[in-house]
Amino acid sequence: MGANDLPEIYRDYIACLNRQDWSMLGAFVDDDVEHNGKLIGLSGYRAMLESDFREIPDLRFNIRTLVCEPPNIASRLHFDCTPIGTFLGLAVQGKRVAFAEHVFYEFRERKIARVWSIIDKAAIERQL
Repeated sequence: MGANDLPEIYRDYIACLNRQDWSMLGAFVDDDVEHNGKLIGLSGYRAMLESDFREIPDLRFNIRTLVCEPPNIASRLHFDCTPIGTFLGLAVQGKRVAFAEHVFYEFRERKIARVWSIIDKAAIERQL
């Protein structure tokens, strides 16, 4: 897997998320994917994403920064969205908020095998 392939695969993965094309998620995510140090598998990863879209119907992943050093990608994602209720323990209740997520991915055989994610919760708190 070359440095040129990985960013393209990642952008296709983000497009898959934005389309909510869950049937294609396995093309990008390993069956034994870990999230923040916990083995959740592809089905758990999909359930997490589906829950995110239920809680935030206008959710859209926007890549702001992308750094690639195979087999890893670091990405700063930007969100400008309207969670319908409680989000990250905060009573957002339909207020539009903007925030970033910093995510590190480790790829194995062209699929995401490990994800480490931190959401800028403080940015949301400042807007409430």
